[in-house]
Amino acid sequence: MRVERVPYRLITAATAAVFLAACGKKESAPPPQTPEVGVVTVQPQAVPAVTELPGRTSAFLVAQVRARVDGIVLRREFTEGADVKAGQRLYKIDPAPYVAALNSAKATLARAQANLVTQNALVARYKVLVAANAVSKQDYDNAVATQGQAAADVAAGKAAVDTAQINLGYTDVVSPVSGRVGISQVTPGAYVQASQATLMSTVQQLDPVYVDLTQSSLEGLKLRQDVQSGRLKTTGPGAAKVSLVLEDGKTYAEPGKLQFSDVTVDQTTGSVTIRALFPNPGKVLLPGMFVRARIEEGVNENAFLVPQIGVTHDQKGQAIALIVNAANKVETRPLTTTGTYGQNWIVEGGLEAGDHVIVQGVDKVRPGATVKTVAAQLAPAPDTASATPASAAPASTAAHAAASSAVASAAQ
Repeated sequence: MRVERVPYRLITAATAAVFLAACGKKESAPPPQTPEVGVVTVQPQAVPAVTELPGRTSAFLVAQVRARVDGIVLRREFTEGADVKAGQRLYKIDPAPYVAALNSAKATLARAQANLVTQNALVARYKVLVAANAVSKQDYDNAVATQGQAAADVAAGKAAVDTAQINLGYTDVVSPVSGRVGISQVTPGAYVQASQATLMSTVQQLDPVYVDLTQSSLEGLKLRQDVQSGRLKTTGPGAAKVSLVLEDGKTYAEPGKLQFSDVTVDQTTGSVTIRALFPNPGKVLLPGMFVRARIEEGVNENAFLVPQIGVTHDQKGQAIALIVNAANKVETRPLTTTGTYGQNWIVEGGLEAGDHVIVQGVDKVRPGATVKTVAAQLAPAPDTASATPASAAPASTAAHAAASSAVASAAQ
């Protein structure tokens, strides 16, 4: 077998060509790019301090319609569930016995008045005769006493007539207040008794309505301490704004006003009652409904608002955020949050004015990395921002579970 040798100059040329090609590829590789993140620059601002409390609605006025005389119900003169006016007749009780009682009282009064006329004339006659010693002083005194008894009989007769008229009036069972009448508890033909105060129906005034809220004594104590220390500023107890969230999660259109806060703590529940008053022109609120009220109790003038997507939680539940420092390096900051306001967390500790908080591209960076910052492009906030108390904060932890784990592991 014959082996042909390759000339040395050809091997040297081929090797040089491969080396130059490799060098050319290495020189053409692009340098690593600095990751770009969206940030927001935070500044302290005034944020309302809002407390969300559970409660139930109750009617502004509740009047139980009860029988005030004995008798048979002749008819009902209202439609159940309708609006009635104060003084409107609801039931008619048989008036016949009370008409007879009134007539008897009037007759007794007339007899007493006639007797009084006789006694007045007798006293006048005896007054002249006793001056002439025609009758004894004893007879005159007896006549005067009898005249007084006759006058008392007249007064008693008038009172009996008034009583009979009042009882006759009670046969017309009227509504004591204006409002909405409920279910009728009696029907025509039923016998009602004043001695048992037979319940006939109930009338409730539904505009406005009360909302009775419960607040723990601990939350109330913290609020008072924050106000005294100056962290929260209020304009007075009557100026607090109150909004209502209905059972379906929608916000009630009418704002309310705080009426009072009870000064006694319930020993069984450790809570106090707060009462608010809400207009109810559309009768949307009915007595007994479960609602949640948001009470704006003051203003925190040194809070930071951080978008919720920029705040995560570590494995211990501590709120954290990634900050870009002056050297464009990423660092982790533990935060102190007190709740949410709209789409933002309310942060009271861990941030300084002018800090750049990463809200976009969190999953692309780690603490210590160099980044390039751009202004974050966030979705527009809702028309009305709503605040929730700090107790609602853990609900957001689950929403950021994936991002939280990534940031927590990076921080460790």
